[in-house]
Amino acid sequence: MLRKKTNGYTRRSGRSPIMVNSGAKGIDRRGFLRGSGLAIGGLAAIAATGGSVTQATAQQAATRAVETIKSVCTHCSVGCTVIAEVDNGVWTGQEPGWDSPFNLGAHCAKGSAVREHAHGERRLKYPMKKENGEWVRISWETAINEIGDGMMKIRDESGPDSVYWLGSAKHNNEQAYLFRKFAAYWGTNNVDHQARICHSTTVAGVANTWGYGAMTNSYNDIHNSKAIFLIGGNPAEAHPVSLLHMLKAKEQNNAPLIVCDPRFTRTAAHADEYVRFRPGSDVALVWGILWHIFENGWEDQEFIRTRVWGMDEIKTEVAKWTPEEVERVTGAPGSQLERVARTLANNRPGTVIWCMGGTQHTNGNNNTRAYCILQLALGNMGTAGGGTNIFRGHDNVQGATDLGVLADTLPGYYGLAPGSWAHWARVWEEDLDWLKGRFSEASYGDTSMMNLTGIPVSRWIDGVLEDKENIDQPDNTRAMVLWGHAPNSQTRQKEMKTAMEKLDMLVVVDPYPTVTAVLQDRTDGVYLLPACTQFETRGSVTASNRSLQWRDKVVEPLFESLPDHTIMAMFAEKFGFHDKIFRNIAIDEGGEPNIEDITREFNRGMWTIGYTGQSPERMKMHMANQHTFDRTTLRAIGGPADGDFYGMPWPCWGTAEMNHPGTANLYDMSMPVAEGGLTFRARFGVERDGDNLLAEGVFTPGSQIEDGYPEFTMQMLIDLGWDGDLTADERASIEMVAGYIKPGMTETGEQSQTGEIPSDYAAKVGGVNWKTDLSGGIQRVAIGRGCAPFGNAKARAVVWTFPDPVPTHREPLYSNRRDLVADYPTYEDKKFWRVPTMYASIQENDFSQEYPIILTSGRLVEYEGGGDETRSNPWLAELQQDMFVEINIRDANNLGVRDGAQVWVEGPEGGKVKVMAMVTERVGEGVAFMPFHFGGHMEGVDLRDKYPEGADPYVLGESTNTAQTYGYDSVTQMQETKATLCKIWTA
Repeated sequence: MLRKKTNGYTRRSGRSPIMVNSGAKGIDRRGFLRGSGLAIGGLAAIAATGGSVTQATAQQAATRAVETIKSVCTHCSVGCTVIAEVDNGVWTGQEPGWDSPFNLGAHCAKGSAVREHAHGERRLKYPMKKENGEWVRISWETAINEIGDGMMKIRDESGPDSVYWLGSAKHNNEQAYLFRKFAAYWGTNNVDHQARICHSTTVAGVANTWGYGAMTNSYNDIHNSKAIFLIGGNPAEAHPVSLLHMLKAKEQNNAPLIVCDPRFTRTAAHADEYVRFRPGSDVALVWGILWHIFENGWEDQEFIRTRVWGMDEIKTEVAKWTPEEVERVTGAPGSQLERVARTLANNRPGTVIWCMGGTQHTNGNNNTRAYCILQLALGNMGTAGGGTNIFRGHDNVQGATDLGVLADTLPGYYGLAPGSWAHWARVWEEDLDWLKGRFSEASYGDTSMMNLTGIPVSRWIDGVLEDKENIDQPDNTRAMVLWGHAPNSQTRQKEMKTAMEKLDMLVVVDPYPTVTAVLQDRTDGVYLLPACTQFETRGSVTASNRSLQWRDKVVEPLFESLPDHTIMAMFAEKFGFHDKIFRNIAIDEGGEPNIEDITREFNRGMWTIGYTGQSPERMKMHMANQHTFDRTTLRAIGGPADGDFYGMPWPCWGTAEMNHPGTANLYDMSMPVAEGGLTFRARFGVERDGDNLLAEGVFTPGSQIEDGYPEFTMQMLIDLGWDGDLTADERASIEMVAGYIKPGMTETGEQSQTGEIPSDYAAKVGGVNWKTDLSGGIQRVAIGRGCAPFGNAKARAVVWTFPDPVPTHREPLYSNRRDLVADYPTYEDKKFWRVPTMYASIQENDFSQEYPIILTSGRLVEYEGGGDETRSNPWLAELQQDMFVEINIRDANNLGVRDGAQVWVEGPEGGKVKVMAMVTERVGEGVAFMPFHFGGHMEGVDLRDKYPEGADPYVLGESTNTAQTYGYDSVTQMQETKATLCKIWTA
C-alpha cells in the first residue's frame, strides 16, 4: 500500500519471518504466498485453503447447481451485501451484491476477501489452554468445565464483578443481546465492547443534543447533499464503499468536499478544500468556522428559534474565538475558515461526517457536540442531504451498542435504573428479586451494584491493577473474557501486559487467537475458544445508517468452532441458569439457541429506539427484495416491501403488525411520523430555568398537537381523551405493567367484596410511558394521531449535565503547547466509572521538550480493527507487509531518518515501538502517524513463536498502542489515541 508496485514487485523489502529468504529483493504475490507456506503452484494454494481440484465434466456442470447465499460483509459499517457461491457445502466463490442499495455491486479490498476470513487456515481450530507454557488441545467439555469452575470460585470469593465479560462489535444483534442478558444473569455490569473506544463520545454527545446517539441520515442520503464537511475521518481507507456515495454528491450536485484532518489522507486527495489543523483542537476549529457564520448572520435564525435551545450561550463562547485566536490554537488560517464558512452557508443542505479522529480524545464529547451545533446553526438537521453522518467502524458496532453491550445501559439504552431492570425482567418473564440476588450486595453511596455503572473496557486494566480500596466494587477484576475483541486496539499496552499476567484467568473467544495469546508471558490460566465466523451462523446486523439486514448461514461451522450464542448457552448450563435465560428461546439441534426466537425477544422490549418492528420475517423479506428499493431514498417502490425504507432503520415504531416503514432520516419533519418523519426527542424535560424546551409551533404533517409536546404516557392519553383508541388487550397490558389490580380482583386473583376502583389507579397506570408499554399501544395511538411517541422538543446546544455544558477547547493531557495549557487547561482528577481518573496531575508535567512530536493514529484500507483477521488473510497481508510511522520530511531530515529505515518511536510513559519510517508530506511538521492494526511484536521483540502452531497471522508488527498513553474522555472514558506525544530516533 505504501509504494506503488512496478512490474508486479514491491519496492521495499519485508521484515516479516515469512519473507526471511527474500534478502534485499522485493517480493511479488507468488513469492509472498510461497514464503507464507500457502502456495507451491496453484493446486497447492487451493488445497491449503481446504479446497480440492478435480477434472470438470460437462455432465457435472449441468447436474449440480452452485447455491448462492446472501450475507453481509463483516468489516466496516456500510453493510455491503456479499453473495456467497456454495458448492456441495463448500464456499467456493463470492460476488458483491449488485442489488444492494448500499454497495451496488462494489467491494473494497477487505470485502473482496471475506471468503478467506471464513476458510482461513490461520483460524483457531479447536479449544486450547496454556499448560506449563505450552499450548495444549482440549475438548469443549473440558474447557467449559475448567473455565466455569474457576469463574464460580472467583464469584464465591470476590463477587460477580470480579469477572469481566468483554463483548464484541462482531456479534450479530441476537448474540449481542444475549451477551448483555447473560452478563445480567451472571450478576454484573462489568460488560462492554468496542464502541467504548470508537464512538462512545459520539453516542453521549449526539444523544444529549437531540435525543438519539446515532447517524441521523445515511450513506445514500449523501447523494442529496449540496456540501460535505468531513472532520477526523478517512472513508477512502476506513469505509471505501461509502466514498462512492460521497463522490456521487460531488459529481451530481457539484457539492464541495471539505476535509479537515491533521493528515493529508486519501480522502483529502478528493477534497475541494483541505484544512490541516493541530490534533486535539477540533472545538476551536469548529468555533472558528461558526465565528464567521455568526459574524455574517449566516445562521438559520428561524430554525434556531423553533427547534434549538441554548444557542445564545454558544454565541457567547464562539465570540471569543476570533480568527487570530483560532489560528494560534489550531494552525488553520482565518481566511481559510472564512472560506469554509461561506461555502457551507451557500451550499445547503450540507452534511457533516466524522469518525474516530474526532471521538478519541479526552474532550471527545465536546468535539461531537460542536459538530452537532454547527449543523443546528446552519439549519441542516432533519432534512435530506443534511444531518450528521457518523461512520461506524465495525459491521455491527451500531447494533451491539443498541443491544446494550455496555457498562452503563441495558438493551435499547435503558439505563441501569430500577425501572429499567423492572422493564427487562417483565420482557424476560424473570423474577426481579431473583435477578437482584445475582448481584453483589455491596453499594457505593446510595447506589447498589445492580444500578452502578460498570468499569468500561478502556479501563479494565485499572480494574486489575488499581488498589482495591480505590475502585467502586468489592474486589479487583480477577478474570477477563475477551469475546471477539482485539487488545492491541487499546492504549497502554505495557500496562495491559502486566494486567493480563496478574489475572487468575484469561479467556479468549474468537475465530482467531488475537494478540491476547502472545501479549502476556503466562504459563497457564489462558484459554482459547474457537468461535465460528458470522458466515457460519445466521442473524441480523445493523449498518451505520440504522438499517437492519439479515445474514443467512453460508456454511456450517468449520473445524471445532461453535457459534457464539451456542457457547453462551454452554456457559449458562454450567452456571445453572440455562432454563431461566432461555425460557422463551427454543434450543435447536446441537444446543444452539434459536436465532429468530432471540430476535423476537428483543423486539418485545426495545421500545426506546424502535427495534420492535423489525421481525425476522420482515428483515428476510427486505433482503430477498433488495432490487425494489430506491438507491437514494432507500424507500421500496412497489413489491412486497412497498413503502418501507430498506432495512427498516430504527426507530421502526410499534409492533411488526403495525408495519411502520422505519425512519431513514432522523428528525425530518417534512413527512408524517407514520411514514418515517420525526421530531427532536423530548428527553430533557419541558423547561429549563423558565425557558421552554419544547418545539415552538412546528410539528410533523398530520399532527393533532400543533406545537411542541412532551413524551407520551398513559396519563397524557387520558388527558387528551385519546385513551379510548387503545384496544382492550393494550389497556390490559398497560395495567399489568403498572402493577394495577383490576376492579373486583385481589392480588391473589380472587374476586374482592367491594369491587371498587383503587384510588391509586391514575398514579400507577398513568405513569406507564411509550418506553415501558409492552403492548406498543401508546406508540400506536400517538402515531395514529400524527405524533412522535417521544415528544416534540428542541435540540439542546447546552448540556447542563456534562462537565462542560458549552463545548470547550481543552488541551490534550500530553500537549506540546505549554502556552495553551495555561489558557485552556484540562479537568481536575476525579473518580467516575468506578475508577480514579487522572487529568491535571498528568498535564501539569511538561513532556514536550523530550517528546516534541505529536503522535496520532488511524486506519489502512487493507486491514481492520486490531487486524488479527485481516493480517491472517493472505490476499490482504500481501498488500501491506510492514508496520510504519509517517514522519514529515523536515522532521525526518532534522532527526537523520531516511525513508524505509527502522526507527524507534517512544511515548512519554515509556512504551516504545520499532517500525519502518515513511518520510512523507502527508503529515505536517511536528506530527507523526501510525496505523493501529498491527500486533505480534512488542518493543522490538517478535512474538511469533508464542502463537499456537499454525494460528499466527501472516503479517506481524508493533502495536502503536504500546507507545500511546493515558487519557480518557470526561464523560464516557473514551481513550485518547489522536493527540499524544512521542520522540523518534533511528534504530
